[in-house]
Amino acid sequence: MKRVALGRYIVVDPKICHGKVTFRGTRVFVSDVLEQVATGMDWDAISAEWNGSVSKAAIAEAVRLASEALFAYKDELVKDGARA
Repeated sequence: MKRVALGRYIVVDPKICHGKVTFRGTRVFVSDVLEQVATGMDWDAISAEWNGSVSKAAIAEAVRLASEALFAYKDELVKDGARA
């Protein structure tokens, strides 16, 4: 597997964090930031928590990509008995 850019700010690189989805130029997991968003944390506070290495634009891209993935795979999630 080689480095894949999933967007302007989000990458998967087997040489960084064992290929987990991270923000470009960081070792910050996109999943960690999405969890912060899900808890209702303010985006400015999220960015500050990561010392400014994750911008609000990067957070917005993560939310957009997560939303697109949810709707792209919704039929499979429903078929596999995803929780309501």
